[in-house]
Amino acid sequence: MLVHAFSYTAKVKLIILYGLNCKYKFVGIVVLLGMACSGQVIYADTEPFNQCIAKIGVLAKAEGISEKTIQQVLSKAKHNQRVIELDRRQPEFTQTFANYFNSRISEERVQRGRELLARHRSILNKIQHESGIPSQYLISFWGLETSYGSNFGDWPVTDSLATLACNPRRSNFFTQELLNALRIVDAGDISPERMVGSWAGAMGHMQFMPSTFLQYAKDIDGDGRRDLWGSVADAFGSAANFLLHLGWLPGLDWGYEVRLPPDFDYSLARRDHMLSMAEWARLGVTAVAGNALIPSEQRAAVLVPGGYQGPAFLVTKNFYVIMRWNRSEFYALSVGHLADRIAGASALNRLPPADNTKITREQVRQLQLDLLALGIDAGEADGVMGSSTRQAISRFQQKTQRIADGHLDAALLIAVREAVRTLSQNQ
Repeated sequence: MLVHAFSYTAKVKLIILYGLNCKYKFVGIVVLLGMACSGQVIYADTEPFNQCIAKIGVLAKAEGISEKTIQQVLSKAKHNQRVIELDRRQPEFTQTFANYFNSRISEERVQRGRELLARHRSILNKIQHESGIPSQYLISFWGLETSYGSNFGDWPVTDSLATLACNPRRSNFFTQELLNALRIVDAGDISPERMVGSWAGAMGHMQFMPSTFLQYAKDIDGDGRRDLWGSVADAFGSAANFLLHLGWLPGLDWGYEVRLPPDFDYSLARRDHMLSMAEWARLGVTAVAGNALIPSEQRAAVLVPGGYQGPAFLVTKNFYVIMRWNRSEFYALSVGHLADRIAGASALNRLPPADNTKITREQVRQLQLDLLALGIDAGEADGVMGSSTRQAISRFQQKTQRIADGHLDAALLIAVREAVRTLSQNQ
């Protein structure tokens, strides 16, 4: 059951408990504001939030955070209901690779990245020499995270983290992030007023969470502070340090676009199937110009994020490092390609096919259930198009003599639904 406030009069509110059907049970009356029935936890007054903050203050003091910071920052934290709404909001539609990629890789973003690479060449060369992280990758992450520092987010980080810490859904995680944010202020790296970021607490040029900041942020410009808001040098150096600790292998590209032979077995195109470059060459995979791959024991995987009609990529271990920064295959491909473009490479040889089909999360969830009914495990029926679901689609495609590229479109949804109906009729 969840707590909610329901309007009784203009000045008096009823505190009620309700389930999914909003069946009310009277609990008490308070003279405070509430909201209409929405299935969300709503603070009927500020007391529960204040009690939560007081408990976090005791914890902060026990962990060595100064009384000054606790009073200056934590005691002034405000509950923001909009943060709760954003935390619970699920996207209605799944996003295709074409829509994701095309919205992030534009000629304007590429050109701006090249200009900034030239402008910051000196500090970037120094960081690259010390870390082994090529400069174009740091610019690429910067471009995708905050559009080169033009959009940090304008949410007070401590308000956002306090709101999420005092909400039961992920309280433990965000309580620790809030304590980490207090440690950053306590260390003098940033003033509370300048600590702004996303609604979920990601901060600065590279959108670090406070825990990532504390572990990997570096003072590169020598001013005694790790300033990921005002110092691009600190931001670049911190991003490089983070990537290095995530496992970046200096001297290795993230991957590149390739050409697949007409008889390619698309069931091999998945992240968990890595072969040596020599093995891919023997299977007929070539560079986009048609040149043979340089045979080596370096392992890589083939990905076809837009299906067999779209571009194909051969990705190395550094691609998986990018995915440890953000666990999205589309994100990692975009970072890698944008880095290549910033360094002077041309656009993709084969563009993602235009795809205006809108597939809802509920349709994906039904697909997952349908595949399970057909004896194909698609993972949890959560409406999310993850690797398990794509592999399940590939297995269905194999069983029905389709090209097994794991790509979801409206025709595939219909085919799976029809297969389930046929199975039910024959049972």
